[in-house]
Amino acid sequence: MKKFSFKNDYSEGAHPAILNALVSSNLAQQSGYGDDEYTQEAVQLIKQRIENPEAGVFLVSGGTQANLIVIASILRPHESVIAATTGHINVHEAGAIEATGHRIEAVPTPDGKLRPEDIFGVLGKFEEVHMTRPRLVYISNATEIGTMYSRQELVDLSACCREHHLYLFMDGARLGSALCAETNDITFADLARYTDVFYIGGTKNGALLGEAIVINHRELQNDFQYHLKQRGALMAKGRLLGVQFAEMFRSDLFFEMARHANQAAAKLSAAIQQLGFPLLTVSYTNQIFPILPADVIEQLLQQFDFYRWQKIDAQQTAIRLVTSWATPDEAVDQFIEVLTKITGK
Repeated sequence: MKKFSFKNDYSEGAHPAILNALVSSNLAQQSGYGDDEYTQEAVQLIKQRIENPEAGVFLVSGGTQANLIVIASILRPHESVIAATTGHINVHEAGAIEATGHRIEAVPTPDGKLRPEDIFGVLGKFEEVHMTRPRLVYISNATEIGTMYSRQELVDLSACCREHHLYLFMDGARLGSALCAETNDITFADLARYTDVFYIGGTKNGALLGEAIVINHRELQNDFQYHLKQRGALMAKGRLLGVQFAEMFRSDLFFEMARHANQAAAKLSAAIQQLGFPLLTVSYTNQIFPILPADVIEQLLQQFDFYRWQKIDAQQTAIRLVTSWATPDEAVDQFIEVLTKITGK
């Protein structure tokens, strides 16, 4: 029997509507490198959605590529980026940022989020000339451990960055999940107002691939396409990205897919807690981190795939369960049923 995977939210291909859009546009001849009509439509739709007609919108293939190019385009050789220790650029990008010559100032936080006091702690250590100068703050929403920022937290962080002449960059690989969470109070317009750059993740929200980088700060838009070209991100067949983002934002498909993933995760979370197991973090997004006994984990792994995330003690480990736009109700019900049988509750 093939195991059902809760390891990530990109195990499936793409939403049928996106595949249909790719097929129906397949033989239409278009200009290359993002000058096609589909990319131009996607750019305008995103600008309308975020309520910022002056934004620069650039489509790239993946999240690490987006992070690397944005950060490398902003920082001068002696400047650094502040991130939570759990941040994707600090953990899961194989030193991509450091390979550009830029230091990551990693800050331990209990919930994967940065706050003004975390920024002050880094700035307080800076010594002119002898140390790299912090210039950029990197955050993720949702974070790598399923938590999310409130609007007030974003406002406070933005004000702190502007006061100290720092740029604020939000990794939005799972932005759809964050914006569709039941406790969320941040809008796309807020992101346009309070960040200098953010990106909208498609890869982890039902697209075949692709992220949309949104640059709100006008000066940071200058020559950005040169950075895309030098880093191999300016695709000759940019239409492949444009078709997908146009399809997602022509209607509410982007949000519908994220809501489905969140609802599946919420059902898992509620059932797991009802069985008496705690969670590593409070998450309303499509990633949850139950803390389970080692023997229970071993039995679950016989029927499901997922990551062991963090060892809690000799007997318990936090696992990561991730749902997607395509997670069937049957898979969620089966996981709950198996867990219930294993625990005898």
